[in-house]
Amino acid sequence: MKSPIQFLVAASLITVAGISAQSDAAGTWTTVTALAPAASGGGMILMSDGTVLCKTSSGGGDGIGNVWVKLKPSSTGSYQSGTWSPLATVPAMSFTRLYFSSQLLKDGRLYVCGGEYGTGLTSAGEVYNPLTNSWTLTPSPNGGSNISDANSEIMPDGRIMQAVVSGTLRNNKIYNPTTNTYIAGPTCTGIHNESEWCKLPDNSFLMVNRLTTQSERWIPSSNTWVNDAVVPVALYDSFGLETGGGALLPNGKAFFPGANSATGIYTPSGTNAIGSWVAGPNTPNANGCPDAPLCMMPDGKVIVVTSPIPTSANHFPSPTSFYEYDYVTNSYTQVNGPTGLTLNTSCYIYCMLQLPNGQVLFSTQGSTRFYLYTPAGSPAAAWKPTITDVAQNNCGDYTLTGTQLNGISEGASYGDDWQMNTNYPIIRLTSGANVYYCRTFNWSHTGVKLGATVNTTKFTVPSTVPAGTYSLVVTANGIPSTAISFDYTPTRSCDIDGDGFVDGADIGLVLLDFGPCAGCSTDIDMDGVVDGADVGLMLLSEGPCL
Repeated sequence: MKSPIQFLVAASLITVAGISAQSDAAGTWTTVTALAPAASGGGMILMSDGTVLCKTSSGGGDGIGNVWVKLKPSSTGSYQSGTWSPLATVPAMSFTRLYFSSQLLKDGRLYVCGGEYGTGLTSAGEVYNPLTNSWTLTPSPNGGSNISDANSEIMPDGRIMQAVVSGTLRNNKIYNPTTNTYIAGPTCTGIHNESEWCKLPDNSFLMVNRLTTQSERWIPSSNTWVNDAVVPVALYDSFGLETGGGALLPNGKAFFPGANSATGIYTPSGTNAIGSWVAGPNTPNANGCPDAPLCMMPDGKVIVVTSPIPTSANHFPSPTSFYEYDYVTNSYTQVNGPTGLTLNTSCYIYCMLQLPNGQVLFSTQGSTRFYLYTPAGSPAAAWKPTITDVAQNNCGDYTLTGTQLNGISEGASYGDDWQMNTNYPIIRLTSGANVYYCRTFNWSHTGVKLGATVNTTKFTVPSTVPAGTYSLVVTANGIPSTAISFDYTPTRSCDIDGDGFVDGADIGLVLLDFGPCAGCSTDIDMDGVVDGADVGLMLLSEGPCL
């Protein structure tokens, strides 16, 4: 267990510990130019419109924080020169939270729950709606008992498997975002506290039970957790009971670096039958991952944050080091950190997030300085999403159809303390030097490495985008599709009252505004006049919004 105040002083300890020559294949670090308006409180989420929500340590009066800030890429699509929103832009949560569950829902809302520290430990979860810029409370998942630093995963139907860190440390709840309700979920066979849940291509979740070598999986078809193969190495340390994150690799295997330097590599069976584990290479220099982030990058390598192996005297030793794991050579290569070879802090205070432009965003709890890591390599063509169709819907939004819109992994990982998955489509429009991100929602799939399975996502174009022809790409975990040409003419939704249908009520609203009416929501073709042309568009769109 980490101290709730350690992260508050961590940023002051970051110093350059020496510059070392890196491999020629290593990535490069840059700094986000602008400082965040408040110190990081951990936790970063990529919203479906390309912006990043970052939890801060501000608000709530306890140093844990309930305030978020937003990083928006620049007009040229750069996160390095992006802008931070003021503190009051995103409303504060009802509860303070540090080390909590988080998932971006299929409709683009953000779900958070629990917290190892703060008032959210035993209280309700919350859901943030970016369209209304507001938080809505969920019921208390566990009747006032601990949720704590809990795992979560999105299920194939869009519901959330929420771990409960109380009682036997094996129980789970299932959250339904449509009804805002929880029901009892299946019980794990072993302790899930401090574990990492890794999603596999068959939609099952893989974990290693705490302080054992027994792995288990959640099986979607039966909604049960079942024992899987035994890991040949110990991934947990026996002092802090910690381990690292987990990542699905481009070859379909799962990579689990442990706190004790050992690494486990799992090969899925592809069915409900058990898979198999082998020992991977030890993390060099007697390093391990006691609560540490990693990220499977677009070039297929995994950047791993490490520290010395824990001891009875120090469960979270320093300094922090950085390695890239290459699944092709099955080896680690040490690379520089953002300010030098190592950072003089414990590795658990850091967080990483895969961005849609291929860079990895890196934050430090207690600091307003953020960094970007750009991998040296490029994605293989076989990993890229594809676009087969883009069609405008009768309510003014669009549907994009293609494959691999959910990517080949979940992106960044930390374990039970944070979930920052990015296996969902992000759409980018480019014209000359101008870059615009569209908001995606209603993704047809929540899985990973879906191959030739047809995917769809809806998206809306920002109101600031002028008419014109754009280059459109869809990205998943920073891997872009081949660009297509997209002709865009701004129009307003025919579903004026927002009930999901274009019907007589909407036509009636148009008739009430007949005449000059610049800026009116009823001016569907946006020519400054509500007239027969707008009524004609309404009649063509009659029916449910599809």
